[in-house]
Amino acid sequence: MTTTSERVSDQLTHQASQRVSQSVFDGSRLRVVLLVDVYDGAQQQFLEAYEQLCNQVASVPGHVSDQLCQSIENPSQWLITSEWESAPPFLTWVNSEEHVRMVEPLHSCVRDTRSLRFHIVRETGGPAVDAEPGKRRLQTSPRIGDGLIRHALTFTVKPGSEETVARILAGYTSPEPKVDDTTRLCRTSLFMHGNRVVRAIEVRGDLLAALRHVARQPEVRAVEEAINPYLEQDRDLDDPESARVFFTRAALPAVHHVTAGQESPDAVRHALYYPARQGCGLRLAELLARQDEAAADDTRGPVLRSTIFQRDDVVVRLVDVRGGIDSEPGPVLGLTDRGRAAELTKLLDGAALGLDGSALKDGAPARLLTVARMELVTDRRAPDA
Repeated sequence: MTTTSERVSDQLTHQASQRVSQSVFDGSRLRVVLLVDVYDGAQQQFLEAYEQLCNQVASVPGHVSDQLCQSIENPSQWLITSEWESAPPFLTWVNSEEHVRMVEPLHSCVRDTRSLRFHIVRETGGPAVDAEPGKRRLQTSPRIGDGLIRHALTFTVKPGSEETVARILAGYTSPEPKVDDTTRLCRTSLFMHGNRVVRAIEVRGDLLAALRHVARQPEVRAVEEAINPYLEQDRDLDDPESARVFFTRAALPAVHHVTAGQESPDAVRHALYYPARQGCGLRLAELLARQDEAAADDTRGPVLRSTIFQRDDVVVRLVDVRGGIDSEPGPVLGLTDRGRAAELTKLLDGAALGLDGSALKDGAPARLLTVARMELVTDRRAPDA
């Protein structure tokens, strides 16, 4: 039986990846690199915490191996590398509450971390590499991106405060787009669905540097302080641990992006919210990725580009559409036939949207579009972005 990951991988290979800037669904192995800066004198504490952590990680589905390395030049610099069967099991684990609890012992001895994730494209052979090639699949071809990195944050506010929060989030002064000589903020799109807020950003250059740059801007800090009383999850921005936990839980990574390779002067950006059934978030994102590949193949269709963000059971699609979104809701939603509608029905938590299964069948995608569409709060482009 062909899996969704294999189907998406075949499509990506067929297109020579010319239209895809990011995807976690090609089925190839994943290498995760974590750069760690440890406080001086805390090296032994860090090593003991790591040994406890690695024993727990070894039992996580999809984990293959890991290594801990210490710099020969600076004892405070450490490197953790791990290998995973593919990206989805790693993302399921790293975005879980279990992971938040698991890494807590490291916080008191670590000054800073930086996580990098890579699909394995090629490697030098050896017995372990040659064995069971089907289980050690390599990325078949390099992807060609558009130079932009996409990321999002999501959080919920107290019911009844939505209008107040929307006004605050719409009214701030945009931060300076230039981060440094190589990094620039290009676009920020902010949407709401009920009491859920989604802020998506596009960055050219170093995403981590851009996020840190934004966090230091006084106008952004003022907005964050202004919405603090309305957040469902308490946070104290003056407490580094409180802020770290909040933004860790709020991270909504981009798991797939595709573009039709076309531009249109009347393109409009929309966001759609797809709450998944419990435990089905990644499978739902995978299904939408496959549907977006098909939509991008249709050069006459309305979808120009689409980015899928996913964490746990929250899935959001940011889609740039040519013309009106209401005139052709089926292609915009990826519901062009009953088979796809049936797949989506199995994975979507219709109750969270006030829908039943019949809303996804026989020309009813217009109703799904109505309830899944997020309200635009602000969409800002940097000059010359």
